[in-house]
Amino acid sequence: MIRKLLNAIPEGSSRGQFRGRTYVVSKSLHNGGRSIKLFAEEAGGEDFVSLNFYETSRGESLKPCEMPAEKVLTFLREFKAETSP
Repeated sequence: MIRKLLNAIPEGSSRGQFRGRTYVVSKSLHNGGRSIKLFAEEAGGEDFVSLNFYETSRGESLKPCEMPAEKVLTFLREFKAETSP
């Protein structure tokens, strides 16, 4: 489930909307795409979302950085990445 949500966000730097606010997102893949680091910062604001995701033989592991997992999951579910024209 988490992998599917993360796949909806492009690799590298991008912008998008979350609850009517613009966020700048940086997503990087590691270990052949089995681990993902994501940092999203509200443009012109103070909010941010930070996480590490790992896919192992035991399944998926979400590691939020200094915030509740529910905040991260809500962001991933509701964030809409901007598409290039």
